[in-house]
Parts: sequence; C-alpha cells; structure tokens
Amino acid sequence: MEFFVNCNTSTLAPYTAPLDKTRAAHLYRRLGFSASVQTVDQAVGQNAGTLVDSLINEALNMPTLPAPAWADWNNSNYPDDDDLARQLRRAQAEEWAVTYTNALLNNNLRDRLSFFWSNHFVTELDVYDCTGFLYYYIDCLQRNAIGNFKTFVSEIGLTSAMLYYLDGAYNNGNNPNENYARELYELFTLGEGNGYTEQDIIETARALSGYTERGDIGCTQPLFDPTSFDAGSKTILGQTGNWNYDDVIDILFQERANEIANFICGKFYEFFVHPDADDDAGNAQAIISGLAATMVANNFEIAPVLSQLFKSEHFFDDEAIGVIIKSPFDLYLNLINETSFAYNDNTLLNVVDTTRLLGQVLFDPVDVAGWQRDRSWINTNFIIGRWLTLEVYLELFFQANQEQFRTLAMDAVGPADSNTSNPETVVRALVNKFTPLGLLTEQDFQNALDVFKIDDVPEEYYGPDYTPGGLGLWMLSVSPEVPQQVFLLLMHLSRQPEFQLK
Repeated sequence: MEFFVNCNTSTLAPYTAPLDKTRAAHLYRRLGFSASVQTVDQAVGQNAGTLVDSLINEALNMPTLPAPAWADWNNSNYPDDDDLARQLRRAQAEEWAVTYTNALLNNNLRDRLSFFWSNHFVTELDVYDCTGFLYYYIDCLQRNAIGNFKTFVSEIGLTSAMLYYLDGAYNNGNNPNENYARELYELFTLGEGNGYTEQDIIETARALSGYTERGDIGCTQPLFDPTSFDAGSKTILGQTGNWNYDDVIDILFQERANEIANFICGKFYEFFVHPDADDDAGNAQAIISGLAATMVANNFEIAPVLSQLFKSEHFFDDEAIGVIIKSPFDLYLNLINETSFAYNDNTLLNVVDTTRLLGQVLFDPVDVAGWQRDRSWINTNFIIGRWLTLEVYLELFFQANQEQFRTLAMDAVGPADSNTSNPETVVRALVNKFTPLGLLTEQDFQNALDVFKIDDVPEEYYGPDYTPGGLGLWMLSVSPEVPQQVFLLLMHLSRQPEFQLK
C-alpha cells in the first residue's frame, strides 16, 4: 500500500464551497464512524460551517450514557465464589461494551472524541478490573470530550480507573509514587521531555499524594486521606509552595499553556487530518500553531479549536481525504453505517471480539502510550485478518436478508437511477460510497465491474437487444441477480487498498 506524504498547503481559512459528496462523506468519516447514503446526501450542497456547527452543538448537548445498575457496586455485591464473581464481572463488561459500541456507531463527534480520548488518557480494564470504575471512566470521557481541557485533565486523574491504573491510589506522601506525575507531563499534557524536568516529576508526585483511602472491600472509589499527603514545600515548574493536586493543575496550565496547546492540537491534527504532522511538504506545523493559539485564547475550551479545524480549507483539501488508515473499529462500524444493513447487539458483540483479534481491544489499549494507529493496523498478520473478517460480516448480512443489498445499491445510485439498466452506474456509485476517492486506476474499476457482471449472466443481458425467454433487460430494481451482484462487489471492494482508508 502506498503511504501518503502530507503535501497539504491549505490554510485555516473557512472552506466556503458547497459540500460535494466526496467532502460530505469525508466529514462524516472523520467526525464519526461514517454515515448512511441518506445522511451524506442530505449534507451535499450544505455550507461546511453550518453542518460543522450542528455536529459540534449535537456533541456539546448530548447526554452521557445512563449509569448501569452495577455502576456503584463494590466487591460485597459480587458472589463469594471467585469463579462466579469473575463470570458476573465479565458479563457486565460485555454489556457495557455493547452499550458503548452502540454509542460509537450512532453518536457522531461526541463518541468519536470519547474514543479518541480513551487512547490519550489511557487506562486498561484488565489492570484495574472493576466494571464500576470503567463506567465512571467512560462517563468522564463523554462529559469532557468537547468541554474544557484543563477541567478534563483535573477530573480524569481522580477517576478510580486512573488512580488504580497509574498507582495514584498507592501514592503516599512518605513514599511518593511517580507514575501518574510522569504520564501527566509526558503523555497527557506536554509530550516527552517537553518543558519539565525529572525533579518536576518528583515534586509533582509529592503534591499529588494522599488519594490512598481505598476502603476494606475492594472496587471502591479511593478517597483523599490527609494523613498520607506530603504537606511539605514543593517546587514545580519554577513555583514554590505547599502545593496539592489542584495546585499542580493550575501551575501546569499557567506556566506551560503554549506547550500544552501545541501538544494537544498536534494530537488532534494527526487523528483528524493526517497521520504525519512533521512532513516538510505541507504546512501542518503552521496549522497546529494556529489551532494552539485558538486553544489558549479560549482558555482551553476544545469546541472552538475543533470548530476552526473542521470548517477549514485545510481539513477539506484533497490532500486530507483518504489518507488515514481505518482502525479495526472504523472498519466494521463504517461498514454498518455506510450500508445501513440491519444489525443487533450480537453484531456489535462480534465487532468487539473481532477488533480484539486485530489489535484493538476495547477498554484495553496496548499500554499507557495507547494504540499507535495508522500503519500499525495493516501489518502482514492484520491485513489478511481484516480481509477475512470483513467477508464474514458481509456473508452474515447476506444470509440475514439478501434484499438489503439491492436496497443499498438503489440508495447509492439515487432516485433518478433506481431502475437503471446500466451496471456501470451501479458500480460507480458503490465504489464512490465505500472508498474516499474512488479506485486508483481505470483498470481497477473495470475489475470491479467484471466482478459485478457475474459469469452466469450473458453480456447481452445488459444491452437493449436482449430478450430471449422474455427476460427482458437487466434492471436494478427487479432483476433477481442484483443482491448477489452487490454482495460480490462488496466482497471484492473490501480487499482493495482504498477500502482500508478514510
């Protein structure tokens, strides 16, 4: 597969042309897990700024997922038998995985962002092993996904999931644990080695101490215990005083505002625009600097930054389209959204299980640095797994209801062509639906067309003179072969390099 140099030289000036189908689809592939034919069609002709505003407002106003019945359970709520307790925890984690995957599928920007943040403020369920903690962690991600970044940093550090994952729950003032202090700077706000020293980490760990009251029964929220807090003087980023948890956050954002904004806006850029922010060919660094200035000017509110990015010529530039490799979750959730095929909770459970096989385990990123994304998703093992599993999903959809494949094709070509007799019209529409910029060469398109025109149908069937047996002409809306033709075309497309991109 060809990898893309970032040659995007467009600016943050607003994109003013009415959205065409390519750019409308691009917006939904990046701001959510793609969208149906109908949703994309509705966006065509709209002003990018208006549509982005509506998606951002939707994200800002969306309620968080309701708390499950077990959100506040501790170990005393589980069976005494360890095996039964494990079984129940596993069932709860599965239930929550389906609930959250439904949110990813349907909630556009809000849960595209909550998922992004789960790979930034990383925790691993298999380390802290408490489904109640998982619920409150996801709730924190959803509440703050497009809120204030300073507030977000402050809140995430005191979630039980994070306190246990990075050892804050064991950070005694008389024996400080430096894990969280290190990651707070290195991974969460500044970037490795950027604007802090080893001494800052040591002093910060002391200021973050005291959240060690863990209760007697397990799976309970750690609380602040003043007796295990280091009440001595600390010097952090040049400021000296008897600092505590809140002071650390205040000092960090006061003394290193520009560094934080640049680091976070670089993350946004690589996730939403192009995986390579350091290429010299484009102007990525200028874009990141512009976004960072917006972030600082807006006191670390996230919405104005993303609004500026998503409305920009840079975001909609040809060089930004189809240059990010789909994650496993993109692969399957985009397929469900783009086809509008019927699915249920079992389908989503299968998605969670399949992504696990391909290196993206929900609620369990690979380590504290998270999934490295992009090229890491298509190594030799994973690319074959992607092909084979996509075929399984398509086969399951076909077995469940063949006619939904015809419906997809009729939706894709649009009302004017819903009864077309031209297979090329159908193949062109479906290729354009499932690939960001079409297939690379005309020969690639011909290959797709050949797959669609299945072997046991005479070529003349697609021409005006074919009448033997009174069959008449091939027609999209009525010919019995159509569902199988669409199925075979999707099977073929799912193995094309362009299908792996968004």
